[in-house]
Amino acid sequence: MGFIDVGAALVVAFVCTSYSRYYLHMLQLESYQLDGYRRWMAKHREKMLGWTLNVGVLASVANVALWLILSMFLGTDAAEGVATVITLIVFSAVAMRLFVIQYKVPEKKPFVLTARMKRLYSALALIALAVSLMLAYLGLPPFLLFIGVPYLALVAGFVMGPIERRVNEYYLNDAKRKLEGRADLIRIGITGSYGKTSTKFILQAILSEKFDVLATPSSFNTPMGLTRVIRERLEDHHQVFLAEMGARHAGDIAELIDLVHPTYGVLTSVGEQHLETFGDIETVANTKYELLEGLPADGVAFFAADGGWCDKLFARYEGEKYRAGLSGGYLSMYAEEIQVGSFGSRFILCDGEGNRVHCQTRLLGRHNIQNIALCAAVARRLGLGMEEIARGISKAQPVEHRLQLIPGARDITIIDDAFNSNPVGASAALEVLNAFPGRHLIVTPGMVEQGKKEWDINYRFGVQLASVCDLAILVGPKRTEPIRQGALHGGMAREDVISVADLSEATAVLGRVGRSGDVVLFENDLPDNYSE
Repeated sequence: MGFIDVGAALVVAFVCTSYSRYYLHMLQLESYQLDGYRRWMAKHREKMLGWTLNVGVLASVANVALWLILSMFLGTDAAEGVATVITLIVFSAVAMRLFVIQYKVPEKKPFVLTARMKRLYSALALIALAVSLMLAYLGLPPFLLFIGVPYLALVAGFVMGPIERRVNEYYLNDAKRKLEGRADLIRIGITGSYGKTSTKFILQAILSEKFDVLATPSSFNTPMGLTRVIRERLEDHHQVFLAEMGARHAGDIAELIDLVHPTYGVLTSVGEQHLETFGDIETVANTKYELLEGLPADGVAFFAADGGWCDKLFARYEGEKYRAGLSGGYLSMYAEEIQVGSFGSRFILCDGEGNRVHCQTRLLGRHNIQNIALCAAVARRLGLGMEEIARGISKAQPVEHRLQLIPGARDITIIDDAFNSNPVGASAALEVLNAFPGRHLIVTPGMVEQGKKEWDINYRFGVQLASVCDLAILVGPKRTEPIRQGALHGGMAREDVISVADLSEATAVLGRVGRSGDVVLFENDLPDNYSE
């Protein structure tokens, strides 16, 4: 292996490492979960292997062909060196051009060079270098490495797994030690298939009328997300800690319980969410129930009255418990005389003991009223009065991208419900849209991570939106085909169901067809790892 071979191996390793940024981004969007990245690879095999396969094979073939041609005029060794240099220059130029094109593509959720990503990137670079040198040592064109670029992220993630687990364990233990020193801290865990984040911020607004409250920001609901908040944001003056607890696999909530050890548990919902990893709704319910199972003997559980799985889990729980919903004197907290419109929502909140208070909020949707009632039940148990609760409700702000009302251009009203759609939430969003006067439009890519039921769920969604919407703009023709069929079956005209490639094209269509007085619902917006 000569100097030129080593140099070529180094350059190829550098180029492949640079080009791996896109695939590392996909791994990051999958929360560094290798099983999720493998599912992404399976779904995007053509896109994943397209350029890397073509460039890697063509460069290798061109290298051999050039060597054979040049051998007729130069010595074998000289021909090999010249062929390698020429191929290397062309290969690098093409690959880096592709990298620049790839880099300039707008990212909905940007690639973040976190400490973990730096470690992962370093491991990938070393793996790329080792494989490139090995190919050169074996007398094979190092350009073949480019074919395997999508797999470098997978291998690097696997290699770094044990190290990352040790790093995570260190930070987790540090967070646990910090919590152990706060026996006075009121700890509330919040979980559910949907509504977790909205409920968390509603509860923060209400409890802040009496307590100094720390809530996990945004959708921080994983062990490392909670760990970061505890280590960096929890201060001695905080009296209440609200911990949102997410899950994609059985046992995920139990892991979070072991970190936080909440005394109060809030279950917002159980529904068809993340069925791709859970498998069935019963597994979803049992996983959410891990929060209630993990409460201490003197713990208190709060359940949304949904007439379904939450009610079943309420019946199963044997400790102190409360249930809240939209109506019915049998509940510990409920809302009645609900009005929903462009002003937000108005209702009367009742505590089941005859106490009533008028409430108004900027939040939209009956499901948000149910979340408010659930939060009010928690606040009542923690000693807040009905007037205090009403004041807190009035201060609750819409969570970004969750039925957020936004004034649009040309007197068009935008309802932004672009975060993480689910069947119940999508149905509630359509109900909100239907309450507005004017022409109703929807922009949606549909629902994902629904496992074997995904087609049926999206088809039913299409049927539902046909009864509310005058025009549907579907983002991603392949993925939204069941929505299109459902909308047509529901009675929409074919010309009123428009399929587009991406959100930018949807926005362009909306600019052409939108009219003054229209109301547009943006229902879900998928990250880049779901692009077709």
